Amino acid sequence: MIKEARFWKEEGERVRCELCPHRCLIVDGGRGRCGVRENRGGKLYTLIYGSASSVAVDPIEKKPFYHFFPGSFALSFGTVGCNFSCKHCQNHSISMARPEDVYLRDLEVDEPARLAKQYGCKSISWTYNEPTIWHEFTVDASRIAKRENLYVTYVSNGFINEDPFREIGKYLDAINIDVKSFSEEFYRSISGGRLKPVLNTCILARELGIHLEVTYLIIPTKNDSMEEIKKFCDWVLEELGEDTPVHFTRFYPHYKMTDLPPTPMKTLLDAFELAKERGLRYVYLGNVHHGEYENTYCPNCGNLLIERFGFSSSIKGLEKGRCKECGERIRIVMD
Repeated sequence: MIKEARFWKEEGERVRCELCPHRCLIVDGGRGRCGVRENRGGKLYTLIYGSASSVAVDPIEKKPFYHFFPGSFALSFGTVGCNFSCKHCQNHSISMARPEDVYLRDLEVDEPARLAKQYGCKSISWTYNEPTIWHEFTVDASRIAKRENLYVTYVSNGFINEDPFREIGKYLDAINIDVKSFSEEFYRSISGGRLKPVLNTCILARELGIHLEVTYLIIPTKNDSMEEIKKFCDWVLEELGEDTPVHFTRFYPHYKMTDLPPTPMKTLLDAFELAKERGLRYVYLGNVHHGEYENTYCPNCGNLLIERFGFSSSIKGLEKGRCKECGERIRIVMD
């Protein structure tokens, strides 16, 4: 579905897209790096307004959100394209696709909210590929979702300019941002982006009062040094706060990085312990076998608050946002 895009300007015979920090300068008939925004006769159009590649009911923990309505379900939507080109992308079949390459289902702007209520979901989630490039539709559909008393979440690489993020941010209740590394070189060579704008989006999300969780996929030999992870943890502490949930997840060989092994469990455990030592209060390990590193414990007394198995969760020692044992206030969004 084609519609005139937001956030662009004319520059001579070309147009400048201002949705994300790439700020693509696009010739007539050309597209931006995302593959879904096209210059047609001197105007920029989105080629995917309302075009979905994926629709599914997911546990909120799958996003992953561990401190946002645990145990609830989100109706999840994805489209095609991405403003990154990660060599390890697990969803490359849609993120690296162009609109003409795959089957896309057309959604009416009120359909995400209607379907979410039909299937008993507490929220809708823009996920699977990068939702930034679906900006026009996510803004319009999220506005309706909020009117229908649904929560709205975003699973993102964080590579978006400030003005468009402020626009979608008016409707976002929670966002999980994937900080792929704490190295500009990694972003340049592995992801085709830059680190600094991602960090800026994390800070802005916190300033706007959006519930924020951060994910760091640990890739052997690429971003797994404890020195780099220490810098990441210290930045989270200083800029986002000690109560920010951090998810260290395990890499598995995929897409263009099948030559690397899965992340050793020792590396994940070392990152977990380092993060706790630096002062982060809620640290989790993902893409691993079930264990205590998925659970939420009271940072004050150690009481088990939420027990998780896979993508399911059970509230054990938490009541009205406080630990039942010591009364510690837990940074969590729940009924």
